[in-house]
Amino acid sequence: MQLVGLIWPCNGLNRRLSENLNRRDGLNLTSIPTKNIRNFCIIAHIDHGKSTLADRMLESTGTVENRNQKTQLLDDMELERARGITIKARAVAMKYRLGETTYELNLIDTPGHVDFQYEVSRSMACCEGALLVVDAFQGVEAQTVANTYAAVDQELTILPVINKIDLQNARVDEIIAEIEQTLGIDGTEAMPVSAKTGVGIDDLLTTIIERVPAPVGDPDGPLQAMVFDSHYDAYRGVITYVRVINGRLRRGEKIRFLRGGSTHELMEVGQFRPQQIACDELSAGQVGYVICNIKSLSQVHVGDTIGTVKHSAEPLTGYKEPNRMVYCGLYPSDGQDFSELRDALNKLAINDPSFEFEPETSDALGFGFRCGFLGLLHMEIVQQRLEQESSVDLVQTAPNVTYEIALTTGKVLEIHKPQDVPNVGDIEEFRQPIVRVNFVLPVEYIGSTIKLCQDRRGIRQGTEYLSPTRAMLTYDLPLAEVIYDLHDKLKSATRGYGTMDYELLGYFPADLVKLDMLVNGKCVDALSVICHRADADRRGRAVAKKLKSEIERHMFEVAVQAAIGSRVIARETVPALRKNVTAKCYGGDISRKKKLWAKQREGKKRMKSIGKVDIPQKAFMAVLDTGQE
Repeated sequence: MQLVGLIWPCNGLNRRLSENLNRRDGLNLTSIPTKNIRNFCIIAHIDHGKSTLADRMLESTGTVENRNQKTQLLDDMELERARGITIKARAVAMKYRLGETTYELNLIDTPGHVDFQYEVSRSMACCEGALLVVDAFQGVEAQTVANTYAAVDQELTILPVINKIDLQNARVDEIIAEIEQTLGIDGTEAMPVSAKTGVGIDDLLTTIIERVPAPVGDPDGPLQAMVFDSHYDAYRGVITYVRVINGRLRRGEKIRFLRGGSTHELMEVGQFRPQQIACDELSAGQVGYVICNIKSLSQVHVGDTIGTVKHSAEPLTGYKEPNRMVYCGLYPSDGQDFSELRDALNKLAINDPSFEFEPETSDALGFGFRCGFLGLLHMEIVQQRLEQESSVDLVQTAPNVTYEIALTTGKVLEIHKPQDVPNVGDIEEFRQPIVRVNFVLPVEYIGSTIKLCQDRRGIRQGTEYLSPTRAMLTYDLPLAEVIYDLHDKLKSATRGYGTMDYELLGYFPADLVKLDMLVNGKCVDALSVICHRADADRRGRAVAKKLKSEIERHMFEVAVQAAIGSRVIARETVPALRKNVTAKCYGGDISRKKKLWAKQREGKKRMKSIGKVDIPQKAFMAVLDTGQE
């Protein structure tokens, strides 16, 4: 089956092989009526077993042969398998026979980390139901609550699934009580399964067919197909992922992207099983892919609607644009690698619509790019992919969030980097992004978590007890205090049992300042940060102290200063390397030594005025130091 997806469709061999595969299974991809289709996604907190559950469902339905079965089958990215997490949502069509009726189950496996919530929201828009997976030991976590609310907003049928019941310390009855109290879902509907051993998988498939509603669509109406993802293949062009709402997509007909306005001929339509299997048509309710000989991903917009040239239809409501929360600068360590880095970013951006970049220049680092990410994990994933795929050594500046500045003229600026902050006299109001954070943790760690939030200027919104041993704290916190190290500090304060999830509330006024770092009297723009005025002195001293330890000693004295505007608030000095110029003077008058020392002082003074200070990569991350020992 893997060979099928690599054969160019124009020679007809791909279609013949697909038909043979369908006949071998006793199933025809195009003969499933809409009432026998079930579209659902799997949502859960990270590491609760979504991908393993998807593996068992593929195995139980016979979609994948035993010889091709492997763990994390739908996670085809090398980085996903190495880290054991899902980064990109993947769709797969399964056939399941219940009695005398054959059903088509379209599954979309989604990521679990809060940074990839955009992938989850797109997947939900293509489904009628959602499997909410909960770990039988860890229970309801922060992302579990967030995903449930998102599924309710999309009006999906939610099927709770308690996974990992084979664990010796599984708490099935307690987890059912948590689901009822926290999520408001009937706990008797929860399906106990073990994705590792396969217990309860057949019952779960039957429940999906019975409880998830069939798609509402007219196969004979005007074509309306939602574009929910796409990726670029070097040999076949753009492969567009679609969910057909109404009508039919037939190979060979002319289609139009209703929002983009471009017209193309359908070269191939098909489904993921999980490889690409071509078919003659996709009808209302089905999920699959189309290939139109498009050579650039810029022509395909996620959230667009596909219609036919002959019959015009109304465009469907698209997706909300992803909100980039974190920005940082990426520079090549060798300036000659700038073009290689630009090509690598272009290649990465066409397959990841939630990532954006633009060129920028730094006095300290030269030419590079300002990149926007959904969160810190997203930033880390992108950096690892760049280093693995392009072999370019990168210098990364400290990440920062987006701010808003209201000028005295009435204009409002959106600030993505500290260098764009205008003069203090032109600023009417500084606004910072505030997020609402939900912490789910054991009750014995409530005190340490409250202190953690108070140290970061958090405002408590409430406490809810999920069970006698677990609680959910809600705080409003500045996003800048959340993205840097709050997750790591939470894990330390709760011994690994605490989890968190956040959502953006908006931009609110705050007493913020731009903190500059001067090295040898020169402002290093890549080290500048925006912080609260009350924390500026402490943070400036901490960063100056950290820079002193990171910058190597030179032949001259190097001053490291922290300043707000023209006022220096902290200073550290990197001592000069000392050379004993009087070692050869083993006798004689002291005036000879004084003359050599005076000559040495003049030389160091001249070197300090023209000397260049080398700043290592680790120093650029020193601005993340909060100064808390």
